[in-house]
Amino acid sequence: MNPSPLALPLNRVPHIIFIYWVIKMASTTLGETGSDMFAHTYELGYVVTTLIFVSLFLVLLGIKLALKKYEPITYWLVFTSTAILGTAVSDLIDRTLGLGYPVGSALLLSILVVILIVWKKVEKSIAVEHIRTTKAEVFYWLAFLVANTLGTAAGDYLSAETEEGGLELGFMNSALIIAGILLVLVVLHYTTKISKVVLFWLAFVLTRPFGATFGDFLTKSKDQGGLDLGTVGSSVFFAIILVVAVLIEARYEKRRNATAA
Repeated sequence: MNPSPLALPLNRVPHIIFIYWVIKMASTTLGETGSDMFAHTYELGYVVTTLIFVSLFLVLLGIKLALKKYEPITYWLVFTSTAILGTAVSDLIDRTLGLGYPVGSALLLSILVVILIVWKKVEKSIAVEHIRTTKAEVFYWLAFLVANTLGTAAGDYLSAETEEGGLELGFMNSALIIAGILLVLVVLHYTTKISKVVLFWLAFVLTRPFGATFGDFLTKSKDQGGLDLGTVGSSVFFAIILVVAVLIEARYEKRRNATAA
């Protein structure tokens, strides 16, 4: 006999619906512009920026794990910290440590695969809509952090100049290519029997380089192929979108819980 829903532990993460992807896009783009704002505009560098956001991520994650349930504002604060930290770590690996975009992307992809394999072995599932234990949630956030870092490295690999180890496709072209792939994944989701878990992880990783390349397109100078809108203004713009979308998602979640009750 299946247990009653009331007997199960509370779900700790949001349901994957359209508004989730809107918030995720805003958060990941903010991750790119926010990290660049601290590292470049405020001249803190990649190491200091990484240390700041590692500390912030660990504090926010501790709060989130202690809640043992899904609370929209706390969840998305943790998520946004992974987006900013992921950008800083990616830039640290690729630029400060000098590994380059291809090697950095390959390294991060390998780490993500290992995390997913271990997660699958321990928890028997890597589905992300039903996270009910602390152990599963720790795997969840580790995977998200590495996936966000990988997405940044992949986006930079597509858009950067050849002498930097990139493919020199440019920021807007890279964003359009990734957007096209994401649309294909949406079609596959609704028209095929391909594993929804596999499609989710592909989409999750790819939305990060979309945010990275689009964020760079907004903030980089016109000589670099960007719009030169600046990191501060762009970060504030996406922060506003993020806040509004999270409030909408919180209202939806409240209605959903009331209906379930």
